[in-house]
Amino acid sequence: MAEQLPTQTFRVTRADLVRYAGASGDFNPIHWSERFATSVGLPGVIAHGMYTMALAGRAVGVWAGAPDAVVEYGVRFTRPVPVPDTDEGTEVVVSGVIKGVTDDGLTKIEITATCEGERVLALARATVRKR
Repeated sequence: MAEQLPTQTFRVTRADLVRYAGASGDFNPIHWSERFATSVGLPGVIAHGMYTMALAGRAVGVWAGAPDAVVEYGVRFTRPVPVPDTDEGTEVVVSGVIKGVTDDGLTKIEITATCEGERVLALARATVRKR
């Protein structure tokens, strides 16, 4: 059986989305305007896909022992992460399974990221060099 990595939970609030928008320059109104987000068919304001990807990447860095130990990382986005206008926001839960170790010491990880029990990333995989 493959080794399970410790689950990590990240809380996401609207304030996080504002900070990420400022850092990334992505001010798309689906990430801050409830009115606009629902007008285009979304359930409400959603997190930036790249922010969700970054949370899973942060988990990989923790598992690896350092962010620079991550040598390859990729995901596909499958579902939006709705972020309610509350102090609690929502949670993104990230888990991982070690799928193998290469001859040159690289560890292959399969990542699962969920919000409200639904997978929000697919084909999420990382390769890390353990320290």
